[in-house]
This record gives sequence, structure tokens and C-alpha cells, in this order.
Amino acid sequence: MNPSELPKAYEFRGVEDKWYRFWEEQGLFKPRLDEKRPRFSIVIPPPNVTGSLHIGHALNNTIQDILVRYKRMDGYDTLWVPGTDHAGIATQNVVERQLAKEGLSRHDLGRQKFLERVWQWKEQYGNRIIEQLKRLGCSCDWSRLRFTMDEGLSRAVREVFCRLYEEGLIYRGDYIINWCPRCLTALADIEVEFEAVKGRLWYIRYPLARGEGAIVVATTRPETMLGDTAVAVSPEDPRYRHLIGQKLRLPVLGREIPIIADEAVDPEFGTGAVKVTPAHDFNDFEIAQRHGLPAIKVIDDHGRMTEAAGPYAGLDRYQCREKLVADLKKDGFLEKEEAHEHMVGHCYRCKTVVEPLLSKQWFIKIRPLATPATAAVEYEQTRIIPPMWLNTYFDWMRNIRDWCISRQIWWGHRIPAWECQECHEIIVARQDPSTCPHCGSSHLLQEDDVLDTWFSSALWPFSTLGWPEKTEDLRLFYPTSVLVTSFDILFFWVARMMMMGIHFMGTIPFRDVYLHALIRDEKGQKMSKSRGNVIDPLVMMEKYGTDAFRFTLAALAAQGRDIRLSEARIEGYRHFINKLWNASRFVLLNLKDFRPRELSPEELSLSAAWILSRLERLKAQVREALDTYEFDQAALAIYHFFWHEFCDWYLEMSKDPLAQEGPEREEAQNVLLTVLETSLRLLHPFCPFVTEELWHYLPQKEGSIMVAPYPRPNADFLNATAEEKIERLKAVITAIRGIRADCGIHPSAKITVILKSEREEYRRLFESFSQTIKTLARVETLELWETGERPAGAAAAILEEVEIFVPLEGLVDVATEINKLENQRQKTLKELERSEKKLSNPNFLSRAPQEVVNKERERVAALKEKIARLERNISLLKEAGV
Repeated sequence: MNPSELPKAYEFRGVEDKWYRFWEEQGLFKPRLDEKRPRFSIVIPPPNVTGSLHIGHALNNTIQDILVRYKRMDGYDTLWVPGTDHAGIATQNVVERQLAKEGLSRHDLGRQKFLERVWQWKEQYGNRIIEQLKRLGCSCDWSRLRFTMDEGLSRAVREVFCRLYEEGLIYRGDYIINWCPRCLTALADIEVEFEAVKGRLWYIRYPLARGEGAIVVATTRPETMLGDTAVAVSPEDPRYRHLIGQKLRLPVLGREIPIIADEAVDPEFGTGAVKVTPAHDFNDFEIAQRHGLPAIKVIDDHGRMTEAAGPYAGLDRYQCREKLVADLKKDGFLEKEEAHEHMVGHCYRCKTVVEPLLSKQWFIKIRPLATPATAAVEYEQTRIIPPMWLNTYFDWMRNIRDWCISRQIWWGHRIPAWECQECHEIIVARQDPSTCPHCGSSHLLQEDDVLDTWFSSALWPFSTLGWPEKTEDLRLFYPTSVLVTSFDILFFWVARMMMMGIHFMGTIPFRDVYLHALIRDEKGQKMSKSRGNVIDPLVMMEKYGTDAFRFTLAALAAQGRDIRLSEARIEGYRHFINKLWNASRFVLLNLKDFRPRELSPEELSLSAAWILSRLERLKAQVREALDTYEFDQAALAIYHFFWHEFCDWYLEMSKDPLAQEGPEREEAQNVLLTVLETSLRLLHPFCPFVTEELWHYLPQKEGSIMVAPYPRPNADFLNATAEEKIERLKAVITAIRGIRADCGIHPSAKITVILKSEREEYRRLFESFSQTIKTLARVETLELWETGERPAGAAAAILEEVEIFVPLEGLVDVATEINKLENQRQKTLKELERSEKKLSNPNFLSRAPQEVVNKERERVAALKEKIARLERNISLLKEAGV
């Protein structure tokens, strides 16, 4: 494309579609499978097929794409494996809601027809998020797109299940599990979200079966007492020691239950006695196992009371609670009740209160898998970044319980287990069996349950590369280089991938795990539809362009800190994209008669030496930031260099030499082009579309910027002397601008400036850049003094070995300006007094939301700073006098 034809404004809509098609058509997202190249690989955290691109996806995939594009440009053979997750309950719920609109349920269709319906839905809607990821600019190898229920991954899932079963690590048994009465399925511990709930604590008298007396127990769930099979006390508690071994009569039902002693009971908590309900409480189940107690299930899968609940059978669990409490009170068994806040588990999907239930489920004996996965992080074979999450990981892994992997739904990987209806043996097989290997019967019934969706996700780093086959992809790209994900699935997914990867591949699945933070609104609140503060990435990309949106996310992605995002920030970085475009246009329009030449550090002018030295430091800074996952530091370094050093300063400095003929103009052209094309390459991973578009306008550039080398530092161009001199020049111009602003000099007014310095080298520097000083500080007359006193009526600024004088006569009415500033100061003092009074009010501090209090404190700090600035300006004017 002709450099002189670069449009005046950047129109991102057509550009983004054009270049994404180009990258795909050229096969630039695919690895080269070149043995000589270093390798870099990432597997995408597979979004649910039910999903649409939300702000968390946008952040996660922007970060991945930055890394992938950086490494690809840096010479790595790069693979980014995309895919989607079948999402179990979430997908089944979507299709069931569709059926409900037709007046049908999945049971009306039957399992096979229902699954056909889900597959139809998946084919129609399941890949829409893939198109949205492309809209975001993700450079995944789409030819390797995987789905957690595709043929290859299904084979991997069955192979893993069978091996673990053969190794004795998978078993089936009655066990206490978390159960959702709404989704009608078991939940893993991590799928239960605990919330503080204001409830009640009921103190119930359990009378001794023989003789006088009773034991009082406290419970938040009185309906479960109908399933009590003991009351437990501490063996060291003197209040109850004499009662251990005796029997109590269960109120209402009248069943006799023993008093047992168990070390797990805390004598300091409540009454020191606890009811034991093995079928409905995790701790009670463990106590029952130790003491051989029976388990009586009084709540069923739908949250209703069973026949074992006696007169309460058929009632909803909460209806039962209400009636039972009334009966206990009437019969004199309720000692007292009191308000009590406690943590209650809710289903992570539908928010229904979870019910611990005794149920027959499939489990993985997880500790043998967890131990090596813990050690791998301890010995830094895999690094967790930022390290603030290490203790969380270790706490989870060291206190892990067996993983309940069965789910009572239809959509998912059906458990490859069959029960022989003749001899009742369980058969687990890689291929569907036709006869029982134990008795020869053909009457086999497959397990109805499917596997937890996280089971297949746990295999993702190696199953997507072709395992259990020994594929070339697996050989070249496993273990993967880094996993980018959110901290909230560190145990859900990351830990399980660690366990499965080490167990089946013999080594870690990834070398680094980068855990990004959550995105909140500008006030720090969690985004939610109910609050109306959700930022839709698709809307933002359509409004401001993908590059501005991506750059915003990167610039805010500080390690270990939640991101506060607002539309205003995205709009702000849209201005940066416009700045990049306009600066590129300036450079390209000044390339008439351009002749490329190799720049030599020894022959550069001072301004050229300065900007190229700053460019070398930028290269090193950006590389280090990307290598250490400091995405905000990398983005902001590029932003500040390009906008504030290149555009604000060097472009202005280049205008004089560009207006010349000969070597000065030639040098300026080459320096401008060098800085621009290097900046585009540095920026490409963050802003792929605009950089690709501009790249093709640069002279003598061929191919895609995607495969251009990522800039490497060249120490030959580092020049500390040039940097020091230009920084001094910038400080002088900034100080002159400051005097203009502080003294209220009209922006259009031309002023006289006197620079006084005893050092000749500084006077020579200011002389050689006199036109730059005049232009950037709007100076009409510039005088350079070696000695001399401050002129009467002149404002002054003192820098290191340089004094700046600006005569104010005829420019400013000093008395009027002082009066205006003094009025502002008094007004600001009153505002400060009001804010400080508010912060000294205990009621405000205790009742106002924390973000409101913090905002008021920030306001106080800003007001104090404003007052100090006003006082400095008043002092400056008083000193000048006229």
C-alpha cells in the first residue's frame, strides 16, 4: 500500500474483518512443526458451549493471545489449542428449558431422543463463542478445535476411567455427598458456594431413656434430627462422662439412640453435646463410620421427607422444620431458640440450598494423585503466578477428600460401567461389553450416571493433543508452556489437571500457571445483571474497536489485583489508537524522497540518540514484563513511550531537521521510521489489527507483522549522556509551561524567557534546541545568560544548575491573579473542612459503604494537594510583583 494514501482516520470495522481473514487464509495461526525452533504451547480454558463472550473470557483470552503472538514473533513454534466444554448441567438445563416451552420434559423424550436434541442444540448454537473469540482477535489454531465430547476426547475419558478403576483408584459406594434438590445431582465440594445466612439455633432436650435427666443439643437444622442415630460428647467432658454408653429417647419418634464419646466433639462449642445424623452431615458420617452407627435417610433427592421421617413423611424439608419445631415446643422438648448467623452451602449453578445426603456414587481415591501434584508445585516444577495463591493451593491439596465424579444427569460422558443382572458383578470396560465375563450372561445394564464435567476437563492438556495415541503434537507440545485462567477455578480445574497430567503423562501439564484477577466495575463492585453494571465486550468492541478494548484490559491487568473497568477507560485507550494512527500518518507523509540508511550510534544527532536509546530501554522493559506476566507494565511502558516521548517530544524535535535538506532530513526520516515500525512490532500482541494495517503502509515491508521478529534490545544504541541532556531540556520546557499555567498567562501570549546557567554545555544545549523550546513552550524571545540577577517583576523556577525567569510585565495583572487564586484557596479550604468533618464522624465511618469512605479519603488528599498548589502559585506571583 502507498504510504501517502493512509486515510486520515482509522476505521476499525472493515480493517478487523479483513486482517483476520488474511491471517486464517495464510495459515499463520498454525505451528510449523519445526524441530529446530523452541516451542510454546497453550491450551485454551474451554468455554462452555452454552456461553457467550463475557468480560472474564475477554480478559483471559486477550492475555493468552498476547503471549501467543509475542512468542510467535519471537521465533517460537507456537500452538494455541482452542476448544469448548460440554458443560454438563448447564447445557442440559438450557435444552430442558427449550423443551418446557413445548410442554415436554426430558423424560417424555427418553434418554436417547433427549441426547439427540442436545447434540442438535450444540451444532446450532454451541460454537457461537468461537466466532466471538475470533472477533476478539484470538490467534488459535482453529484446525485443531476440540470439544470435550468429541470422539477423541471421549476415548481419552474412557481410557482414564478404566485405568484408574483397574488401579483401584475408582470405587463405588454409599457415601455422604453434596446434593442439589433442584438439579437432582451430586456436587463436588468445590461446586458448593457458602454464604452467610441469618438463621436460628434451636436447643432441643433429648431425655434419658432410663431414669431422670436429659441432654440438650443445639442445631440449625432440626428436621435432620429425625435421622439421628446417636448423641456424641467429648470423652474429656466431665458433664457427660458418667452418661457415656447410656441411651436417649429421640423426641417425637421415640427411637432409642446411644450416647457416644468422640474426640471430634468440641466441649467448648454450644452445650458440648452434638446430635449425630450420619445420612445428612459430613462430620456425622465420619463419626458413624468410627462407631459403627446406622445411617437413616430422612430427606430424599427432591428435598422431601422420607417414610423414615414418620408423621412428617412427604413434607418439604422446610415445611417439616416449621411443623417439627411447633411440635417440639408443644411437647416440651424445645429448651430455647435464638438468632444465629451461619454458613449455608448453595448449588453453584442454581443457588438452591444444598442438602448433604447419603448416596451411592462413584469416587476417585484422590490422595495418591494429589500428593505428587502438591510436590510438583512445592519444588517449582510448576510455578503458580502470582505466588499469593500458593497457600490456597496447598491447603486444598493437603486437606483433600475423595472426589465424587458421578452426576445424575444425561448429558455428559456416561460412566463406562455395567451391572450384570444375573450375578450383579460390575464390569468396567473400554468397549461396550456384550456378555458378563464372570457368568456369561448378556443381561447387562449400563450405569445411568455421567461423569462430572471437570473429569474430562482435567485431561484437557494431553487429551487435546491426541492422547492416548502417541501423536506428534503430544511429543512436541506437552507439557504446555503456561495455563492462563481465573483464580476461582484453581481447584476446580488447575489442581485436577495437575493430578491427571502427572499420573498419566508422567510429568506436569504446564510449567507456569498465571491466575488473573476478576474484573469489577469502576467502583469495585462485582458485575451483575441485577446491578446493571455489566460491560459487554461485544458492545465495547463494536463501539471502540477490538484493539482499544484489548489494550485497556492489558493495561489494567496488574497481578493479584482486581481490575476496575469502566467504559470511560476503554474510550481513553481508543484515543491512544487514534494517536498511533495520527503519528504514523505524520511519519509516512514525511517520507517523500526517503532513502533507507543504516543508523550508526556514533553519528546520531542528540535528539536521535536520545529517542533510540529510550527505544532500546523500552524493548528490554516490555520483554521483561511479558516474560514475568506483568501485562499492565508492558502495555503502559509502550503507551508512555509512544505518546509521551515519541509523539510529545521527538516528533516535535524532528520538524526542524525534516524541513532541511540533506543528511539532517535523511536521519530524521530513518529515525522516525525505525521508531514507528519497532513500536508497531512491540504493540502487535496487544493491538493486532491496527498494527497489521499500518505495517502494510510502511515502505519495504512484506508479509504479516504477525511473523515479523519481536524487537530485541541492542545495547549499542544505549546513550545515557543523550538521555540526561534531553531530560534536562524537557525539564526546562515543562518548567516554562508550568510558569505559564501557574501565573495565568494566556495560552496564545508570546513570552520572553531567560535561561541562566553557569555551565556552558547547558547553554549550548539550549541554544541548539532554541527553536524546539520556542515552539513547545510558546516562547517569542529566548535569552541565555551565564550570570545575572533575577529581573524585577519576573516569575522564576529553579532547576538543578538552571534558573528560569519569565518577565510578567504586560502579561499578567498580578493583583487580580493573586486575588483569583486566593478565592479558589478559600473555597477549597471550606470543601476540605466539610470532608474532614465527615471523616471524623463515627456514624459516617460505621454506616457508609467502605468504597464511599475510601472515596472521601481520596477527596481529602486531592483537596490538600490542590491547596498546596494554589499556595505555591500565590507565592510565585507575590515574589514576582510588578
